[in-house]
Amino acid sequence: MDHHSFDNSSTVRLGEWMLTLFLTAIPVVNIIALLVWAFSSSTKPSKQNWARAILIWMLIAMVIGFGMGVLGLGGAMMMGSS
Repeated sequence: MDHHSFDNSSTVRLGEWMLTLFLTAIPVVNIIALLVWAFSSSTKPSKQNWARAILIWMLIAMVIGFGMGVLGLGGAMMMGSS
């Protein structure tokens, strides 16, 4: 029987998640914390992957928001010029 060992030291505990979610709710601090967690070699792998995923979603949201702003500004300029 093949037994897979589970490394309990790499598990992010409830208290760590509570602090993580609290810090990500604070503007500006959230981006700094996410960057540290995403690229630090001392961060637990699950938290590191989570931080990277959140940063990717933030980037996608900024690109979409920028695109919508450009489209909205272009539409407003076209309506104003006619």
